[in-house]
Amino acid sequence: MISEEKIRNLITRAIAARKKAYSPYSHYQVGAALLSEDGQVFSGCNIENAAYSPTICAERTAFFKAVSEGNRGFLAIAITGSPAGEEITQFAYPCGVCRQVMMEFCNPAAFLIIVAKSPEEYRCMTLQECLPDGFGPANLG
Repeated sequence: MISEEKIRNLITRAIAARKKAYSPYSHYQVGAALLSEDGQVFSGCNIENAAYSPTICAERTAFFKAVSEGNRGFLAIAITGSPAGEEITQFAYPCGVCRQVMMEFCNPAAFLIIVAKSPEEYRCMTLQECLPDGFGPANLG
């Protein structure tokens, strides 16, 4: 179980990461903060590209930063997003590709996904709730 204090800290870090987003095409800024099992937090923002295909979501940026630093176990991720220049007014859920990346590294029954408008207004769900019947390493043998 993750404490309320840790959840709010993750949300605050995700809000800060959102400010670094590079989104000149969609104008939709997303920030994420990923909590590893050893207590480290890895932040990420969406980074768009004119060719579209190389664009990467905030969630995957955070995961890839963590994995590239040797982390393979994760407890939770906080995600914030809204159109550029606006306060966060909506809940930004992870896309299917990001959910699949989460399946690669997380226990679906235990990994917590936090979507937030602010540290006071958020929703929590497990990866399993967000991606029922997901396909991951456990399916391969």
